[in-house]
Amino acid sequence: MSNQNVCEKILYSNEQITQEVKRLGEEIAKDYEGKEVIFVSVLTGAFMFVSDLVRNVSLTSYIDFMQVSTYENSTETSGNFVIKKDLTSSIEGKDVIVVEDILDTGFTLYNLVEYIKSKNPASVKIAAFIDKPARRKQNISADYVGFTMEDDYFIVGYGLDYAQKYRNLPYVGVLSEHLYK
Repeated sequence: MSNQNVCEKILYSNEQITQEVKRLGEEIAKDYEGKEVIFVSVLTGAFMFVSDLVRNVSLTSYIDFMQVSTYENSTETSGNFVIKKDLTSSIEGKDVIVVEDILDTGFTLYNLVEYIKSKNPASVKIAAFIDKPARRKQNISADYVGFTMEDDYFIVGYGLDYAQKYRNLPYVGVLSEHLYK
């Protein structure tokens, strides 16, 4: 099946994504003016977002990656928080922005932020490409949000996946139900 047939509809075009990421980058640069920032990107979904985001932040910045999991090839969280890849550098005393593709139930991000805080950074903020507040089960919110999604669609594209597929779509779309039901 070609990628043209996987989405019922496109929610955010490549142009809309580019515009939002630029806005977020400018906002972060303003908020952290004169400081250095470490972006901690959550693999694998946030890799496109962090790549575009840091190119729009006019500050000295560093990138590190963590890989955590709670979904295990499903559309629902398993509830098990597992660190698959940890930080490679110290974040102690540094300003950290955790970069996530989607803030959904909040379970993964809540646990990840608590873990990062245990490493004694100067500050921790969250940049989420997409926020789905209606599904929140943990008391956590993002400081920087690209798009807020009120509908409970299962979405793919721009790094977001279903069973590791469809990350390469240049837009964000609603995955056709017949592909995962």
